[in-house]
Amino acid sequence: MASTLRFPDGFLWGAATSSYQVEGYPLADGAGRSIWHTFAHTPGNMVNDENGDVACDHYHRFREDVALMREVGLNAYHFSISWPRVLPEGVGRVNALGLDFYDRLVDELVAAGISPAIVLYAWELPTDLQDLGGWANRDCAEWFGEYTSVVYRRLGDRVTHWLSMCEPMSIAHHGHIVGALAPGMRDLYTGLKVGHHLMLGHGRAVQAFRASGGIGEFGIINAQADIQAASDSDADRAAAERVDTHFNALFLDPIMRGEYPPAAVEWLGEAFPEVRDGDLDIISTPMDFIGIDYYCRTVVADDPDGSGVGGKAEEIGAAGPLDSGMARLLKVRVVAPDGPFTDIGWEITPDSLGNALRWLRDRYDNPPVVITEFGAAFRDEVGPDGAVDDPKRLAYLRDHAAAAHAAIEDGVDLRGIFIWSFIDTYEFNLGYDARFGLVRVDYKTLDRTVKSSGRWWGAAARANGFDVIS
Repeated sequence: MASTLRFPDGFLWGAATSSYQVEGYPLADGAGRSIWHTFAHTPGNMVNDENGDVACDHYHRFREDVALMREVGLNAYHFSISWPRVLPEGVGRVNALGLDFYDRLVDELVAAGISPAIVLYAWELPTDLQDLGGWANRDCAEWFGEYTSVVYRRLGDRVTHWLSMCEPMSIAHHGHIVGALAPGMRDLYTGLKVGHHLMLGHGRAVQAFRASGGIGEFGIINAQADIQAASDSDADRAAAERVDTHFNALFLDPIMRGEYPPAAVEWLGEAFPEVRDGDLDIISTPMDFIGIDYYCRTVVADDPDGSGVGGKAEEIGAAGPLDSGMARLLKVRVVAPDGPFTDIGWEITPDSLGNALRWLRDRYDNPPVVITEFGAAFRDEVGPDGAVDDPKRLAYLRDHAAAAHAAIEDGVDLRGIFIWSFIDTYEFNLGYDARFGLVRVDYKTLDRTVKSSGRWWGAAARANGFDVIS
């Protein structure tokens, strides 16, 4: 029996990318270097030593890409701005040519009837600022505020949604504690300090936006996962709570509640960073919505010795990679997922997206939420006629969107969904073989082909809903 799932009026049906992953030519027209440019060009850091020097060449082909968005039927597009494209040294001198690129992109989107949603920081710290300590330097929050003010002055009259940064948890944990992402540091104390300074930077960005008089709504992107206990035992439930607190609440409670989770402050002890008077007032400057990136659940069990880490299970989910030091700290073991899986080994768990949304509803008094990323990497097959039929990805999108709709029926104030990603991208540590896009990119010719999943998502956007078989 077929039924139709309808979404609220004004719902955002979008797709997402980020600057280093699609633009290419990161040093073009006077741009400065970013930590990702440096990290990707360091031999041994990336799969096949791949980098974003060309990527999808969105920098030169953005008009073609916006036309594709319009053809597909998106009503919103979220993308990031490269900080060193705008401020090559991170502060001070503005690179007019770099800022002009984003001005043209926003104009093109508006003319196409597509709402621009801008992420101000998606992991591209100017290298010159990293040389001064980067986010481990408290001054970075002020530098970030200065940079965002430059962007608001140019684009603040046309952008409908702003996001201060993408996944501060990933920046702090993956970039500074386990070293899997730029700048590749491995130090708990530094990572926690970075986390606090990111929170301060977010607050400064909100304050600068309010002062700028720009239009639109403001939020942040949190890497959200459904943390589940391996059993109903009190010990496993407590283990799940510890992981949930460290990877979810630690990066949202200070914004939404004006405090860090007391339990996290206690168990982190002297590693917890200095919090000065007034910091939490800055961090909790009111914003308009929470953005979440969701990909899969994480199942954990109590492990008093923290010795059960290692293997594929620790490489995915919000809690991974969970190295032995973090496992011992949290006294947990990540349980191997059951499947089914995407082609890069991430478990497919649409119901857990609904759980993550309900967690936000219950913990923060039902704030407005936008799903800023969810998506799946599968191997695409190009047919003899050049078409790309990707039924697995289509089913993934349909099932997760249905789970999001069920959460709306449960009272979650969900305002929109962005698919990761609009086109295939340079997937950082996963390289170019991990294809998430609604649009396929032939990396030899850079030709674009809309996949069947992209056609389906566009049809759902036009109808503000879709049919399901029950």
